[in-house]
Amino acid sequence: MRKRFIPLLTALCVLAVSGSAFAHFMVFYTPEMIMEKGKDLDMRIAFTHPAEAGHMMDMGGVEEFYVLKAKGDKIVKTDLKPHLKEITWKNPHSEATAFSAVVPKKVVRSMGDYVFVMKPGYYFEKEEDVYMQQITKLIVNVGEMPTLWNEPVGLPCEIVPMIKPYGLWAGNVFKAQVLSEGKPVANAEVEVEYMSHMPNLKTNSMPAESSVDYPNGALVTQTIFSDANGYITFGIPKAGWWGFAALGVGPDTEYKGKELGQDAVIWVKAEEMK
Repeated sequence: MRKRFIPLLTALCVLAVSGSAFAHFMVFYTPEMIMEKGKDLDMRIAFTHPAEAGHMMDMGGVEEFYVLKAKGDKIVKTDLKPHLKEITWKNPHSEATAFSAVVPKKVVRSMGDYVFVMKPGYYFEKEEDVYMQQITKLIVNVGEMPTLWNEPVGLPCEIVPMIKPYGLWAGNVFKAQVLSEGKPVANAEVEVEYMSHMPNLKTNSMPAESSVDYPNGALVTQTIFSDANGYITFGIPKAGWWGFAALGVGPDTEYKGKELGQDAVIWVKAEEMK
């Protein structure tokens, strides 16, 4: 497993501006993770720093975009790439190519879990001289019938939740297992960020104002490690969207003659108990 390091001088310069400038997160977003019944899903895919509405990055296109649904004892895969549309995503100080997709109701019409998978292209990080690829999952439920949320789905690397990613209260402990080629990854470095700048789907942007006042950079991007069996645990302190990125856990380690960090990402949503 590869951990990321950045040159000391560069790091000091960047940290003077932002405590998490190198916490890259593939944002895979739709407003609702659990729905009473199926309907069209408006989705966005962007590569940025969601805790700060930070620098936008070119993800290198989308290699795969599909959804998995349990049907009896089988898992049905539906290709969603025809629904992708290239857009420009604008944050307060940066913009880059991103993608939107309206997944039609007919794809998510029946009850159960829908595991959306997005495998982007390759992003080149000049400061580190490495490529990055973040294979990202988003699990949406229809009709409150759980079916597939805690099952591995055969990705090169993935984070498999042990608690429903759409059924969390603020204050719950999120538990998941980090896998590479289906096997647990011990001591995996996992970055955690809160989406404190909520995406605006009408303007394809994140607002400048944060919903969180971060006292220091260590709290912008938190780091946890998996145990000997690949499990991670994290207490959810606030309602909203939380991203988990297991760094360099994928089997592919090189692209175009340079080092590749192949990451596994999952997004979860917590609700406030009232």
